[in-house]
Amino acid sequence: MKKIAIIASLALITSGCSMIQPKAKPVSVTTIAKKQVMYHPPLPMEVQMDPVDWEILTPDSMQLYLDNLAKGEAPKRAFYSLSSKEYEHLSMDMADITRYIKEILGIIKFYRDYDKEDKEPETKKRREKE
Repeated sequence: MKKIAIIASLALITSGCSMIQPKAKPVSVTTIAKKQVMYHPPLPMEVQMDPVDWEILTPDSMQLYLDNLAKGEAPKRAFYSLSSKEYEHLSMDMADITRYIKEILGIIKFYRDYDKEDKEPETKKRREKE
């Protein structure tokens, strides 16, 4: 009889804990709409130009070069020439590249400034809440 009483009391104790249910806290769902963080690509590496030694050849200076070359006193190098029209095209191409780079840097600056303006109100709101 003692054994039955012990077993019954143990059964009541272990099942009694499951009968008492803790009160569940109500769940609150809050939705916070945030803007996607804007990606800021890094600026490209600066262009580092190597110095170029421009040499203008006229018929007289070319003849002098050829004479020195025959004597072995002039360095052997290949010469390239441009007509004035080709030089104008080269100059316009370089100006176009410069314009393109300035426009790209302007766009990048716009997006970086735009993102800074968005972050400033958030920090002000946080300060006001504190």
